[in-house]
This record gives sequence, structure tokens and C-alpha cells, in this order.
Amino acid sequence: MPTTKMCTIRLPEEIVKRYDDFASRTGRTKSFFLRQAIEIYIEDLEDAYTGTVIMERIRRGEENLIPLADWKAHRPGRKNFSPKPRES
Repeated sequence: MPTTKMCTIRLPEEIVKRYDDFASRTGRTKSFFLRQAIEIYIEDLEDAYTGTVIMERIRRGEENLIPLADWKAHRPGRKNFSPKPRES
């Protein structure tokens, strides 16, 4: 079994009441649902953050971009694929 650690968070009363009621109705623990919600949502948060960081890098000119037309003409799987970074 994986090691777990305790984490304390503050939540609005309405949210606490909702998850208390839900846990009671389903017979599951509150921890089960909180852990499940975090596990499901963390990937979305990571993706959103990563996208924001990459967009900032693009805006600063720190990413090599390939124009779509070039990619279509030379996409992987076609002979002689050699992407060319966009010229500044």
C-alpha cells in the first residue's frame, strides 16, 4: 500500500456540508472523496499551468515554432521530414 500523508485545508461551510452529506449517503469516507477529487483534478491543473508557461515562452520568442504549412508539407512519416524553426 502506498504511503500517505495528512494534509489540512480550509473549505467554505457549504462545501463541507455537501461532501459530508455525500459521504453519508454513499457510505464512503470524506477522505475517499476528497482524495478522488484531487487525483482527478490535479492533471487538469497541471495541463493548464503547463499551457500557460508554454504560451509565455512563445510570446517571449523562446520556443521554436513550425508554421502549419511547413509541418503539413514535411510532417513525420513522410520522406525527408526536417522541421524548420520559424525565422524571427
